Amino acid sequence: MMNYLIKNRAGQFLLLGMIFIVTGFILMLFTDIGSTLSFYAAIFFLGFFAAKNAMVETIRSKSPNVDLLMILAAIGAVIIGFESEGALLLFIFAGSEVLEDYASSKSTRAISELMSQVPSTAQLLKENGDVVEVPTVELTAGDTVVVSRGSQIPIDGYADRDTFVNESALTGESVPVTKVKGKEVFAGTINEGNSFYLKVNKSSDDTVFSNIIRMVEEAQNRPSKISKFIDRIESRYVIGVLVGVPIFIFILYTFNDLSFRESFYRGMVMLTVASPCALVASATPATLSAISNGARNGVLFKGGAAMEALSTMDILYSDKTGTLTHGDFQVVDHAADEEILKEVIYIEQQSGHPIAEAIVNRFKNLDLEGLDKTQPVEEIPGSGMKKGDIKVGKPSAFNDYDDPMDYMAKGISGNTNIIVGKNNQVVGYFSLADRVRKEAVHAVRNFQSEGIQVSLLTGDNEAVAERVAEEVGITDYAAGCLPEDKIRYVNESQKKGKVAGMIGDGINDAPALANADIGIAMGSGSSIAMESSEVVIVKNNLQKLFYSFKLSHRLNRIIMGNVIFSISVILSLVTLNIFGLLNLPLAVLFHEGSTILVILNGLRLLRQGSEEETAAESMTLAEAGD
Repeated sequence: MMNYLIKNRAGQFLLLGMIFIVTGFILMLFTDIGSTLSFYAAIFFLGFFAAKNAMVETIRSKSPNVDLLMILAAIGAVIIGFESEGALLLFIFAGSEVLEDYASSKSTRAISELMSQVPSTAQLLKENGDVVEVPTVELTAGDTVVVSRGSQIPIDGYADRDTFVNESALTGESVPVTKVKGKEVFAGTINEGNSFYLKVNKSSDDTVFSNIIRMVEEAQNRPSKISKFIDRIESRYVIGVLVGVPIFIFILYTFNDLSFRESFYRGMVMLTVASPCALVASATPATLSAISNGARNGVLFKGGAAMEALSTMDILYSDKTGTLTHGDFQVVDHAADEEILKEVIYIEQQSGHPIAEAIVNRFKNLDLEGLDKTQPVEEIPGSGMKKGDIKVGKPSAFNDYDDPMDYMAKGISGNTNIIVGKNNQVVGYFSLADRVRKEAVHAVRNFQSEGIQVSLLTGDNEAVAERVAEEVGITDYAAGCLPEDKIRYVNESQKKGKVAGMIGDGINDAPALANADIGIAMGSGSSIAMESSEVVIVKNNLQKLFYSFKLSHRLNRIIMGNVIFSISVILSLVTLNIFGLLNLPLAVLFHEGSTILVILNGLRLLRQGSEEETAAESMTLAEAGD
């Protein structure tokens, strides 16, 4: 904190003002003129930024703010000879402002630290075998980078061999994860395995890490509903105080037999205690702290409104592949002649879907020479892919096809089955198996224990949907869903007055994510899914979402507590002043002290320990269910 004060101009002025206040009180024992001049100097330094903000914001927004109230109260105190009280007022007000700025910077410090840890240079492997150091920003897709053991990965890309990577910078998980050959590794994470070559697949400004930083910065400019409400009423409230205080002074002077000096003094006290400083600070520091906490733990919120909305969720719709399941499919059975098989592999090479990747990996040694690669490969949203007269996709897309080999019936029940068709005839099939994520089972159970209905919406067949739903513990599911079907389910819930969340990772999920009250995307999913969502889970772990759900509840409780506390303090101090039981120093102490308490209360959401408490609670619920 002291380092922040010394390096920050507002902090420097606060320290200078404090020195002049102390000097003023000491000089009061020896000389009135010296102490008065010292208090004037303190008022200059302590009120400089408040006066600047009051003038700039009032002119820019054409409405007054709380800074103006504090400046007027201090000037009023000086006019009637209470320089020390005016200086103390501005000292505590300036202190609370600096503390709020410190809270805002602290809430994003974790992200700033992560930014500084991403290597600015990389070891580029050239075609002649030389390794040269180049700026990371100059790397392009297709470049090969050497990543040494123990070094940070400079950019996103694919590993050329198995390795261990510590992804705590992205996910909050300290245990290294295994990255097999061909798997994507991310900038900012640490290679704890042997050295490997990395094939760059993104530019430095499009990595998962850079997107996290961008989204957190954007989130700070998207306030919650309560923050926007407080901002809207601030100027009106200030105008009300500016009108009410002169009336209050007039009433005291006219009807209470008080001198003008005493009436004016009580008016300055009223100007101070009626200021909504604590109320204005009730939401923003807490929201920024919560957003930062979530980001450190692998969940990104695109603003305070998204985090606020998460706590109100009634129903959570979830995609299956890559969300409830690992998405790393394996081909367990198939049938197709070699020429058709080659066409399927070529078609699936054009897709990034986990099912396509599994089929390609299973037959990666197949020679594709001789194929016609001039025909374009097209994606059929929600159904599959096609090239010319060959189509690959879910069984429901082939209901009107002839099936002479009875391939449609050979798919293994409970697995994901893919059909191949040509010229309106079924010519092959693939049966793939996927594994349910253990953390998804616990997360679903935890959400259900909180009264949240969890429903599965999948484009897969009935047998697969039933198996996954049973393993995860979901009783409500729908199979064979197209993108428009998922939107329909979301909209039907909303018509019933429910707050609907939707979680997914694919292009086909994007429309439902955009239509849901809370769209939640998996960080390893498609970019359009992430752009369509308010919340992004960096890694495919639903327990992270449940942690954020609990965090959003804590945020709302803290904000509501801050608001009630702030209003109670204002009403109490106003009442005491009406009855003449409050002087300016005490008014300043209690009023600005309440502002500091509100800010500190919001900063509690930065504590990493809160995740441990939530994790412990989650595991208790999971174990109870087991």
